[in-house]
Amino acid sequence: MAGSTPEERGGQHPEFRLLGPVSVLDGRTGAEIVPPGAKQRALLAAFTVRAGRLLSVDELTEELWGSAPPAGAGNALQAHVGRLRRLLPPPPADGAAGGGWISTLPTGYKLSLGPCDTDARRFQRLSEQGRAAVAADPWQAVAVLERALALWRGPALQDSRCGPIGAREADRLEESRLTALETLYGARLRCAQHGEVIGELERLTTGHPLRERFYDLLMVALYRSGRQAEALGVYERARRSLLTALGVEPGPALRARLEAVLNHLPALACPDLPPRSAAATASTADAARAPAAEELARLRRRLDALDREQASLARRFDALTAPAGLPTPT
Repeated sequence: MAGSTPEERGGQHPEFRLLGPVSVLDGRTGAEIVPPGAKQRALLAAFTVRAGRLLSVDELTEELWGSAPPAGAGNALQAHVGRLRRLLPPPPADGAAGGGWISTLPTGYKLSLGPCDTDARRFQRLSEQGRAAVAADPWQAVAVLERALALWRGPALQDSRCGPIGAREADRLEESRLTALETLYGARLRCAQHGEVIGELERLTTGHPLRERFYDLLMVALYRSGRQAEALGVYERARRSLLTALGVEPGPALRARLEAVLNHLPALACPDLPPRSAAATASTADAARAPAAEELARLRRRLDALDREQASLARRFDALTAPAGLPTPT
C-alpha cells in the first residue's frame, strides 16, 4: 500500500536477516533459509548490507577470498551467486525484486529487495523511535527499545564476517546495539526502575569494561538505591579498567558523576515520574508478546507449507503407483 511502512505491509514478504546468523525468513512458509557454507553466508550478508547498490566483482572477490583469490575467482563467484539464487525463496511480484532478487550487471551484481525488509533496518527504525520518545514519554521509549533489541538473535552477521563489508557492518550494528542499550537503561532510570536495573548494568559493565556510559548509569542506579559507597566503587572499577587497557582516566561525564555522588547533588535524585500512557502500557504488553507471536505465526505458516508439500507428494505417489488405465486421485 502506498506510503505504508514495511511493518504495516504484513509479514508475508521475505525478511533478510543480519542480527544473528545470516539468513532469509520466508514470510509465506515461515521457513528460515540459512546458506550452508561460510562463503554463501558471506555473499548473502554482503548483498543484504549493500541492497539496492551495485557490488563489483572485485569487491565481492575480496569479500570472499581476501587478498589471495583462487585462480578463476570470477567463475567461482558466478557459481556462488547461482547457488544463492537457487536457495532464495521466490521474490514477491509487487516490487523491484519481482524479476529476481539478484541482477547481473556489466561490472558486478545487485540485490533488489523491492517491498521486503531487513531486520537491521527494522532495528534502526525502532531504535530511533525509542530514542526520540525518551524525554517526553520514557515508558513508551522503554517499550519500543525493548522491541528493537528483541530482534537480535545473536552477534551481528554471526559466522559470516569473511571480508571488509561484513566486518564493518557487524561492527556498526554492534555499536548501534550498545547505544540502544544505553538509551534503554537511561529511559528505565527515568521511569524510577533503578532497583531493577542494577544487576543488568553490573553484567554490562563486566561485558564491556571500556564503555563509560554503562558505569555512569550503574552509579546512578546504586546512588538512588541508597548505595553511595558502591556507586563510588563503580567509579574506581571504571578508572582501573580504563587505565589498564588504554592508559587514560575516565572522561568528563563520568568524573562529573563522581562529583555528583560525592556531594549528593540534587540532579541525582529520581525525576518526577511521568504518568504511564495507555499507549506505552499497550506497547509494553506488545513488546512482551511480540517474539512469541512472531514465532507462532512463523510456525503456522511453516505447518501450512508442510501440509501443501505433503498433499503434493501424496498426489505424485498415487500417480506413480496407480494401475495403468485408472485415473489418479486429485
